[in-house]
Amino acid sequence: MTTFKRFLDLRKSLAKNSFFLFGPRGTGKSFWIKKTLGDIPLFDLLDSDVYDRLMRRPRQLSEEIAAGEKAVVIDEIQKIPRLLDEVHRLIEERGIRFLLTGSSARKLRRGGANMLGGRAWEASFYPLTSEEIPGFDLLRYVNRGGLPKVYLSESPEEDLKAYSRLYIHEEVQAEALTRKIENFVRFMDVLAVSNGSEINYQNLANDAGVPPRTIENYISVLKDTHMGFELSPFLETKTRKAITRSKFYFFDIGVVNHVTKRTPISAGNPAFGDAFEHFIVMETRAYLGLTGKDVPLHFWRTKNGFEVDLLIGSKLAVEIKATRQVQSNHLKGLMALKEEGLVKDYAVVSLDPVTRDMGPGIRALFWQDFLRLLWKGLIV
Repeated sequence: MTTFKRFLDLRKSLAKNSFFLFGPRGTGKSFWIKKTLGDIPLFDLLDSDVYDRLMRRPRQLSEEIAAGEKAVVIDEIQKIPRLLDEVHRLIEERGIRFLLTGSSARKLRRGGANMLGGRAWEASFYPLTSEEIPGFDLLRYVNRGGLPKVYLSESPEEDLKAYSRLYIHEEVQAEALTRKIENFVRFMDVLAVSNGSEINYQNLANDAGVPPRTIENYISVLKDTHMGFELSPFLETKTRKAITRSKFYFFDIGVVNHVTKRTPISAGNPAFGDAFEHFIVMETRAYLGLTGKDVPLHFWRTKNGFEVDLLIGSKLAVEIKATRQVQSNHLKGLMALKEEGLVKDYAVVSLDPVTRDMGPGIRALFWQDFLRLLWKGLIV
């Protein structure tokens, strides 16, 4: 059976400080914890016995942690938010370092839970990345996404269906995050179709049959439960006025495929182009998150149609093309942005296997070369 070595070194992180580890359900947090931190006491709040006794009496946590213990893991901490008061006390009085995992920080923050006042750092967990998959297969990934169970599944569509139902039940309905679950399901369908597009609240509201303010709340739910993220526009250009709407991406390509029913995806069809762009954006975001690099990600689009898919801080502007031969007409957005003099380097990332210079300051990068440079820390 294939096993994945995840990029995030939990033991190294825990040796430095307590930290929250947030990420979507099904990305492998619990498995990776048990595999790499098996010698550290684990309190799994999905275990009904553990949940019942700590829910009734949070102070029992300290009684169950042996004297001299240096580190402890609590899985699914959002199940008992008030347990964080006891965690706070144990950090202060006994110097214990805690790894606190969860699929959502929404219930903690909005419920006024003790977020430990800077005593715990915050890290993110992501679906599988190309760096973590032996013999990475791009076509398999853009069809299945990066949820470990789905990537390896003999019935990926059935597993994605089960995952979507679990999310609606566990994260949304069970936590009472929305009043009318049927409206939220319809909204998910509408938003998935426009994945990677600019967010137009009025259009989404019309298609989903709910008010624009409700759309804002629903998108907030998806972001807080790590089911999606916004890519904000780059607004610093002076010569050409940029649009101000953000783009929205779901956290996993497979989930988008399931909701929109766009599989199977093959190279050359429009769905492949959308999935390929989604993949490159997610890889970049995951790299920055897993390495703790505080570098903003943006896209750029002007009112007269120039566009660049991804800006990695001021280091690199990236146009993403699912083409096997990069040509001069693919450079229009990059050249327009380059005139502003705000970004250091420019590249087209594509399926074209020949990495080369396309002109002053602009490179054509084969997608595998881009990812190799990214994960080696040579881009940012």
